[in-house]
Amino acid sequence: MDLLHALFDAQLTIGGQHLLWREIVGNGFGLASALGGMRRKIWAWPVGIVGNLLLLTVFLGAVFATPNPVNLLGQAGRQVMFVVVSVYGWVQWRRTRARLDQDAAGLDADSHGVSVEPRWATWRQRTFLVVALVGGTLVLTPIFRMLESYEPVWADAWIFMGSLLATYGMAKGWVEFWLIWVAVDVVGVPLLVDAGFYASAFMYVFYGAFTLVGFFVWWRIDRRSQALEVAASAPATTP
Repeated sequence: MDLLHALFDAQLTIGGQHLLWREIVGNGFGLASALGGMRRKIWAWPVGIVGNLLLLTVFLGAVFATPNPVNLLGQAGRQVMFVVVSVYGWVQWRRTRARLDQDAAGLDADSHGVSVEPRWATWRQRTFLVVALVGGTLVLTPIFRMLESYEPVWADAWIFMGSLLATYGMAKGWVEFWLIWVAVDVVGVPLLVDAGFYASAFMYVFYGAFTLVGFFVWWRIDRRSQALEVAASAPATTP
């Protein structure tokens, strides 16, 4: 138990700032999950869940008596949400993987072993994402404030809703889910810095750049898939 307690409270000190190794390792798992998502690998989901569980203990600082006794309820709640939605995404990608494996003969070389087919959301789906992001933030802000979450509470609510919708979009294979992550990162970095979660803030900066790369990677995959579909549907010509 003493060893477990020591590992739980292990810290890294940089320039007088104390960072929990749980926060660093948890964000490392999150980065690995994002990389797996960009490559469309099913292992991205369980890896992400491990990181979510570690970060849950970090953002409930007052509950777990960490050196930074701050509760970010939106950040903590989104870790629970991540686990739930990740299970959904895991199941969805497993089903897609099985279907793609059956149709492997008709896929390009880069599509073998992947678990999702990136595609653009419809305008109706995009409208849903925007309305849900703004509306959910407005609804959750007074609830998080009542629960004494860290100010500005609207930013915590925005991050929670954006993370929920981005994870759902990833499960669906919508290219736009990467852009939702960008919107989350823009708000998340200053909030985390102000709350003293420097490791997570640094990772959010890195995530911001990474999500833009992921967006263009999935966009390119979608364009290539559409080109292959057009070529396959074109009538054959005889000499």
